[in-house]
Amino acid sequence: MTVKRKFIYLAKKARQFHQKRLNDLANQIEHLQFDDLITIEHTKMKPLTVTLAVDAKNRTLLGAEVGQIPAFGHLAEKSRRKYGYRESQHKDTIQRLFESIKHVIKKDALIESDEHHLYPQFVSSFFPTSDYRQYKGERGCVVGQGELKKVHFDPLFMLNHSCAMLRANINRLIRKTWCTTKDPKSLKDHLDIYIEFHNRYLIPA
Repeated sequence: MTVKRKFIYLAKKARQFHQKRLNDLANQIEHLQFDDLITIEHTKMKPLTVTLAVDAKNRTLLGAEVGQIPAFGHLAEKSRRKYGYRESQHKDTIQRLFESIKHVIKKDALIESDEHHLYPQFVSSFFPTSDYRQYKGERGCVVGQGELKKVHFDPLFMLNHSCAMLRANINRLIRKTWCTTKDPKSLKDHLDIYIEFHNRYLIPA
């Protein structure tokens, strides 16, 4: 319990430091990239989405929100049989993320993402005067936990590089690991701690 209390305390402090950083960045972000990273809650039949935003000029992580989503692909039917209906919280994660960072994005900012069908409605709602561009998703390569892409030029490289760093530095996000998330709230705490470490120490280095 002592380790858990320390973990929760560090996450709380990290959020406080991050909020101060965002306040200092008010209306300064000119180039935003965002997307979702998929991970699991104990089993692949209970996937989670991590909606992530990054300053594409310097790879500063602006925020990350966690939510459950239903299983998809060949596991969808098996998941429903074993765990029942699983509500999608994807819209909620995008909403929370954009709410938390809307004050740091310039009105005419360049915003980029892949071609997910949910994204345009949120971008037009939160950033109606931005220059929004979507790009077709590409196949992942072997390096970078599959987040880096098999293309000569990746327009979302800064975002995908940040996702690769998340998977490399947060053990529960590694694709093949025994360290799986049991509680989405703990994943959120873990992400908040890492975001502060990433922005404070890795980016300046």
